[in-house]
Amino acid sequence: MKPYALSAFLLLLVVYLGVQALTGERGLLSGSTRDARLAESEAQLVLLREQRADLEVRVRYLKADSLSLDLLEERARVVLGFSDPRDYVIRVSATSAPAPATARS
Repeated sequence: MKPYALSAFLLLLVVYLGVQALTGERGLLSGSTRDARLAESEAQLVLLREQRADLEVRVRYLKADSLSLDLLEERARVVLGFSDPRDYVIRVSATSAPAPATARS
């Protein structure tokens, strides 16, 4: 058995590496999974770039040299929770309203 030990070990190593080459994380048969994950990541990247562009515009309008008073007022109201006395504020609760009662005759 001793003369075949090295050959058996090398055969098992080749089989292990062959299985990993086919079914491993970066194997030949896992390409569709990688493609799906790549498409998902690219979609997320597009959303993040849009959010960044929106935030850059908002920051540009909040700088001292090009201050937008409307945006400043909006941000102050959101952050501080204040509103103008002339504003109509409608509060909506997160719970659903009860169903209206039906009239019986």
